[in-house]
Amino acid sequence: MRGSDTMSDSGAVLPWQVIRQDDGGNRYRVGRYATQAEAQKVADGLDDRHRHQVYRVERVGQGTRP
Repeated sequence: MRGSDTMSDSGAVLPWQVIRQDDGGNRYRVGRYATQAEAQKVADGLDDRHRHQVYRVERVGQGTRP
């Protein structure tokens, strides 16, 4: 296991995260997920409801840094 992957309370690795980025470039983690598909489903649902925000799926530890 890589050092950047963390475990949930149940011990499952959650290597995928959904990030919300606002118009000012600020980034906030929305949640962490076991699979990329699960994270993408959440991000797509949020995109549909919140048109003024950008939601991205990233592997933990590989996000874009300003």
